Amino acid sequence: MSFRSPLGRVLGMGAAKAGPGHWWAQRLTALALAPLGLWFVFSVVGLDHGQHELIKAWIADPAHAVCLILLLVSLIYHSYLGLQTVLEDYVHGLPKVASLIAVQFLHISMLVGGVYSVLAISFGAAQ
Repeated sequence: MSFRSPLGRVLGMGAAKAGPGHWWAQRLTALALAPLGLWFVFSVVGLDHGQHELIKAWIADPAHAVCLILLLVSLIYHSYLGLQTVLEDYVHGLPKVASLIAVQFLHISMLVGGVYSVLAISFGAAQ
């Protein structure tokens, strides 16, 4: 038997601690993805798609490289936040922990690989 009120038992529990930060991060990444996504679509549509060297030269341009890295960071972080929310809400028990770790590892791997690829092309390391 507890002498605490029902309100006293639930205060400090639940998603109220990290929820607003997560919500804002997801909205800010979505806001960043709108202009970056439009830039990417309009830039890629104007390229000649059969020319490998032309695509590499496009990525090697510093302005395009910076925008591509910003797009990658925003897109992958937005994806991670969305999948994290789905897993936390709908998966329970040990598979939840394993899934969260796997999703985080996958997103970090994609981010490192994508940024490395853009930088390697930009600095001429990729042949």
